Amino acid sequence: VQLQASGGGLVQAGGSLRLSCAASGGTFSRYATGWFRQAPGKERDFVAAISGSGGRTVYADSVKGRFSISRDNAKNTVYLQMNSVKPEDTAVYYCAAYSGPNISQYRGTYDYWGQGTLVTVSS
Repeated sequence: VQLQASGGGLVQAGGSLRLSCAASGGTFSRYATGWFRQAPGKERDFVAAISGSGGRTVYADSVKGRFSISRDNAKNTVYLQMNSVKPEDTAVYYCAAYSGPNISQYRGTYDYWGQGTLVTVSS
């Protein structure tokens, strides 16, 4: 499956942004999908993940209550709604997917990765 992330940009602290991850080349509902982010000079960290059906989600503690992951399998797209953003949310955001019934916070579980979209939060 191929993934294309989009929606990044410059946003002020406290604002909102919605990222999209469009998939092609597979039966998307079979793929658990996650968002990860990588700030300059840091590791790529888990942000949120959603099961193939959309029935289960999991979030990193740092974004819980502010970010929301969802999916529309009819459109082969996963979304990350980012609210109340902070300067520390600045990073390149990557979507990733793997075929399976569960959801994972572990980078190594994911087989397919998008190219990343840059989010910059100004203070």
